[in-house]
Amino acid sequence: MTTRPGVPRRPSGWPVPRMPKWMLAGGLVLAAGLVLAAIPHHPSTAERAADLRGVVHDLTTDIESCAGGVTDSLIALRGIQSGASHDVKTAVSIANTAAANCSPGNSMQMEDLVQYQVPESLASFHLDTAVNDLVTWGFPLAQRVQLDVAALVSATTPAATERATAQLHRDQQALDAERARIDAMFTSASTSLSAHVSPPSLPG
Repeated sequence: MTTRPGVPRRPSGWPVPRMPKWMLAGGLVLAAGLVLAAIPHHPSTAERAADLRGVVHDLTTDIESCAGGVTDSLIALRGIQSGASHDVKTAVSIANTAAANCSPGNSMQMEDLVQYQVPESLASFHLDTAVNDLVTWGFPLAQRVQLDVAALVSATTPAATERATAQLHRDQQALDAERARIDAMFTSASTSLSAHVSPPSLPG
């Protein structure tokens, strides 16, 4: 059948559905949101400095019990060596308890430290390495120092005292070297960000 000129063709078949305007607008908003979400956020120096302060606070809390035990053990040792105290049993108990507090298996704080994740904003400083070093500072290095203290204060012969003293000296050197590495990494990050934050407080 031929359509006469000037007569509009009648549409055939099912009507074509039209998308509601509100749905179209919503789709545009969603698409814009996805585009914005895909744009990486680059934290400012101030934000990174705040993140660094938060990291140091968290790590100080996690290592606090272990670090405090090192201080307590060495104080107990000096008391015995100076003659200010003769309570060897208490000194040994202090050192052994402190050593246990440096083990992730016995301390929730140390377990938290093992699992700690540094914010991505600080990735360029490789502070995950510093966290691993801090774990090592506590376990096994600090634990060894505390067990050395227990062995030294309970030594009953000159030979045993000499051996325990030499072992304590070696383990303290290793502990101090690990602390120096930790301090250097946090000091470098703090200087770069002008964060004015000190590394986690560690005895030595």
